[in-house]
Amino acid sequence: MKQNRKILFLVVTLPLLVIQYSCRSVTALNGKKVSASDIDHFIKKQVDTFHLPSVSIAFIDDGKIAYYKEFGYSNIKNKSKADRNSMYEACSMSKPVFAYFIMKMKEKGIINIDTPLYQYLSYPEIEYDNRNKLITARMILSHTSGLPNWHEYEPADPNLHVPEGAQYLKFNPGTAYNYSGEGYQYLVNVIAHLLHTDVKSLSDTVYKEVCKPLQMKHACFGWNQYVAQHKVTGYRQNENDGNNMPGTLKKFEEFSAAGGLHTNAIDYANFVIALMDEKGLSKNTFEEMFEPQIKVPDSDEADYWGLGLAIKKTNYGIRYMHSGNNGDFTSYFVMYKDLKRGFVFFTNCNRAGDLFDVLLPLFENGN
Repeated sequence: MKQNRKILFLVVTLPLLVIQYSCRSVTALNGKKVSASDIDHFIKKQVDTFHLPSVSIAFIDDGKIAYYKEFGYSNIKNKSKADRNSMYEACSMSKPVFAYFIMKMKEKGIINIDTPLYQYLSYPEIEYDNRNKLITARMILSHTSGLPNWHEYEPADPNLHVPEGAQYLKFNPGTAYNYSGEGYQYLVNVIAHLLHTDVKSLSDTVYKEVCKPLQMKHACFGWNQYVAQHKVTGYRQNENDGNNMPGTLKKFEEFSAAGGLHTNAIDYANFVIALMDEKGLSKNTFEEMFEPQIKVPDSDEADYWGLGLAIKKTNYGIRYMHSGNNGDFTSYFVMYKDLKRGFVFFTNCNRAGDLFDVLLPLFENGN
């Protein structure tokens, strides 16, 4: 009987929680209150304007989820509505979650982020370049390793005399900034080796160490039954006519720290709140994550890069953020740690940048 009452309580209260998320107002950074109905209207307008298939979005106010909703279709052809269960590719917003995991492994003594990684595990494709022995986890997390983003799409400068298609270093590790997904994948191999596990099994480890304790209930690096059931269809929008063309299903069956996290706005917002509240790691470790590591040239999004996060000084204080782009999925999050405000959104097409450009002014000044 006791168990039945518990189940009834969950059934009754869950809808109330959803209503709570969608009924609170949100305070813009300038102090202006923005009602939930105004946010509803605003997002619906952008969905129509940018022909977005769907959006999963959450606003954080005073360190709590103040607004959360899905808009649009998880699958356009089937007219399937996006909902609380819908799962999106986090794209490069996978990286901050993996960075948190690495810092947790640092605290456990599994890895020293300043030890050259070759001492743990070599990177055969760049062993020909002795500079590979300088690369550390800190450099990977702050994008200063010298590795390209993806070398097959970023050919080496001819002056480097690198064989066509070969992996290479763009500069001496630790001396400059260059965003690199391949760096993160090298770190995946290293940490799997140190944990005496295979790369694919890292998904379970990250869920246990990060996602579960931070209330990222359904977040998953890779593929499982829940993701298979609830993943929305990704689309690439034609610039000429605005038509959304479905992309190829990506399962990320091999662990991809660079872009293979599946999640949604409410679960990822819980991760952002954990960063705000410094949950799960020591104060010193969080200070290290948030500390600028390298100046980022010519960027609207960042003045500096920390360990897994872009950092920018604005009129409202220090802004931490990250974005993501897998082609048919795109995403953004913004966090003002001291103000305990932020937002997260995912969309299943290539237009998140357009939504971000109009969403940021709403978040900052309520307009």
